[in-house]
Amino acid sequence: MRHPLQKTLYFTLFFIFSVQAQERLNDNALFNRIDSYLNQSVANGYSGSVLVAQDGQIILSKGYGWADRSNKIKNTPSTVFNIGSVTKQFTAAAILKLMEEEKLDVTDKIETYFPEATSDKKDITIHQLLTHTSGVSPQTGGFRYNEASKTAFLEEFFQADLLYAPGTKHTYANANYIVLAAIVEQVSQQDYETYLREHFWKPLQMNHTGYKGISFNSEQLAHGYYFHFTDGKWNDWGTTQNHLPYNNHHWYSIGKGDIYSTVEDLYKWHLALEQNNVLQPETKKLMEMAHTPENEEKTSFYGYGWAIYNAFENKKVVTHNGSNGIFFSDFVRFVDDDLVVIALSNSILNHQSENIAWEISATIMDDAHQPRIVPKNTYELVFDFMKKNAADKANQLPQFIENKTGSAITDKAILNRIGFKQVSEQKDTKWGIALLELNTVLFPNDGNLWDSLGEGYYLLNENDKAAKSFEKALALQPETNCHWCENSTNRLTELSAN
Repeated sequence: MRHPLQKTLYFTLFFIFSVQAQERLNDNALFNRIDSYLNQSVANGYSGSVLVAQDGQIILSKGYGWADRSNKIKNTPSTVFNIGSVTKQFTAAAILKLMEEEKLDVTDKIETYFPEATSDKKDITIHQLLTHTSGVSPQTGGFRYNEASKTAFLEEFFQADLLYAPGTKHTYANANYIVLAAIVEQVSQQDYETYLREHFWKPLQMNHTGYKGISFNSEQLAHGYYFHFTDGKWNDWGTTQNHLPYNNHHWYSIGKGDIYSTVEDLYKWHLALEQNNVLQPETKKLMEMAHTPENEEKTSFYGYGWAIYNAFENKKVVTHNGSNGIFFSDFVRFVDDDLVVIALSNSILNHQSENIAWEISATIMDDAHQPRIVPKNTYELVFDFMKKNAADKANQLPQFIENKTGSAITDKAILNRIGFKQVSEQKDTKWGIALLELNTVLFPNDGNLWDSLGEGYYLLNENDKAAKSFEKALALQPETNCHWCENSTNRLTELSAN
């Protein structure tokens, strides 16, 4: 006969094991739902790596699609991606680590570090740089992969006009975080990447995270891909390392973007933040605080390198995404639910492909949610339709696009770009002119599209149709900044003379 205590212990253990078994079943079911959604999206061109974890348990960590199409290298959880503006949290963490070491304070004015700061900028504080409330324009600074020395960037920064007085409101501007990188280097007396590696990445064994230095097999680096509307195919952009300056003149890129990492490394970073192994609890709280509203409705706020808001029945989200126009990253942390979704991609198909992490989050939060499969890139769908149909079927294209993507064509540039290239480069002129005509049907009040159609007719020597289109373009000109009016006017003059 079993002792009563043994009997109680038996039922207790049975209950624990039953709960654990049910949790495993739930996790498996959730894995299958997410994995199925992503695999179906891969069929339409989605490519990336995803990690999902809750309560310290990884539910899914997997790669999808190709890291390198030419060499048939698949994405894995260890594939290395450009994480874009997710970089900003590392820059912010470096500033806060230096604050913990009492080497600076977020209330410091930048003239402390840059005596050459102009009068309108000398009182900008580190806090204002961190929260994008410095008044600096998003246009300050050049193209990320062009060369610029630190001195040249800072001179450009101090000479640029402010949009408004520092501290007035939030305007997201990458230049803020480039200046923060310069402060990190000056205060620490180390270069930006070395500081981050020694204080964060190396101690946390984030061995596949960095900026420019690579100590692992380069085959682990994902190639970026983009669909080129001129030739109608996917092109290999290469890796970020192919584009960053080889010297230290990287000051249009550093601090605000272009760090590389993996979903596995970013999960280590998430755990270290949650366990206060990166920053002290009060400092981390400061990092994840809703310091300033990002919009007038005050539905979203900016912290230090993170966006802060509530979603899914008022759950607190600490998140940031990033892109260099080729790669896309999303790092979503439901801090009160101990849930994290990390999605890194090496091709951008559409807004649905940029929404992967949120579709997964909704799937976890709501058992009834059916994640929407990522459709093909709309440019690619247009070419698909062109290959299978004659140009006289162009009127059927909008419904084809809506059936495939779930939404109507709203981007005026898609048909304009493809159509004009087809005509101007003498590729498929029938389809080219058909797309330009269709675009004026879809968006009849856009003078620029009528100018493009007129130019198409002009190139095909259909002068009467060209003249009518140019006249329509001028009839729709805005009161100011008519960028197509000069071309329409000159073409009409030329056609009239002939």
